[in-house]
Amino acid sequence: MLAKLTAKNQLTLPKSITREIGDSEYFDVKVVDGQIILTPVKIQRADAVRAKLAALELSDRDIDDAVNWARK
Repeated sequence: MLAKLTAKNQLTLPKSITREIGDSEYFDVKVVDGQIILTPVKIQRADAVRAKLAALELSDRDIDDAVNWARK
C-alpha cells in the first residue's frame, strides 16, 4: 500500500490502516534499519499536567494560596 509525502512533510495514512489501529491522534515515530515505524500513542493530558506540577514541587499551601489569589 502506498502513501504520499506532501511538500509540507505531511503523510496521509490509508483509511484501511487507520481502521485497524483505531482512534489514534498521535504516533511515536522512529527509524529502524531505514524503515519508518509509527506506533499509536494515547496522550493522557491529565498525566502530563500532574507530571508538570510534580516537577514544580508545589506544596498544598502553594495551591491554596494560588486558589485564594485567583478568587479575589
